[in-house]
Amino acid sequence: MMEHLLDNRHELGECVLWCERTGRLLWTDIPAAELWSYSPSSGRSMSWRMPERLCSFALTGSDDRLLLGLASGLAYFSFSTGVVKRILEVESDIPATRLNDGRCDRQGRFVFGMFNQEESPKRALGGFYRLNLDLTLERLPIGNAAIANSICFSPDGRRMYYADSATREIRYCDYNPCSGTVGASHLFVPADAAPGEPDGSCSDADGYLWTTRWGAGQVMRFAPDGSLDRVLALAAPQPSCPAFAGPDLSTLYVTSAWLGMTAGDRAAAPLSGALFKQALDVRGLPESRFLGVLR
Repeated sequence: MMEHLLDNRHELGECVLWCERTGRLLWTDIPAAELWSYSPSSGRSMSWRMPERLCSFALTGSDDRLLLGLASGLAYFSFSTGVVKRILEVESDIPATRLNDGRCDRQGRFVFGMFNQEESPKRALGGFYRLNLDLTLERLPIGNAAIANSICFSPDGRRMYYADSATREIRYCDYNPCSGTVGASHLFVPADAAPGEPDGSCSDADGYLWTTRWGAGQVMRFAPDGSLDRVLALAAPQPSCPAFAGPDLSTLYVTSAWLGMTAGDRAAAPLSGALFKQALDVRGLPESRFLGVLR
């Protein structure tokens, strides 16, 4: 069973990333519109209030800057000044959607997807996008999603993993890491291959995919051929995002959530919303940084 950290219980902890330069873990609590950090070496945690819900983010070439995926669009954030500088809005013509999961490709472009926040059952309204190095926005030709998740890239950058959690499938598309050309889409993990819904994912140094299973209280590792390699359990039914961290990138951290749980559910699983960790015998990859224009 994975070990939990800190006393905080986030309604929707998400998008956990490790900054190897500063030696700290970063993640967001989306409904609280807060960015959080934790330094394993000191045990110190901090938080910053955002102007709106922070749904995902990326490290940049500057240790003082993050690229923010806010609910309504993209922006830069400066740790030293606290200033948020808007870059552009996304899908302002579709009021039902907001930004959701996102990660940088191996060339430093930010790829993200959208979330349908209003309808139930949710329709696949939102697209998948890429913020290029010149800050232009490009819609990727991989269809729409109701709940875009699991975006990450293989070590060589030639696979882009992604999911629409509403379908419970994980897919990958062929991806040219130099040109950014998106090719054919392939089924990777079928809907009935694992319990729960796929949420956040990341790749390890061996090219295996680690994915959280929302509703199942599990983190699963899948081989490049899609076969299940191992399962980790945690004492929270809604794990949301994994990341490798630490000096040798051999500790897996996982965020979780109590979003939508009843009082009885939370009493039965009091660690829901906690941050979890487990040391492993495999290593992750340094997080790709957004290498676009910093202005």
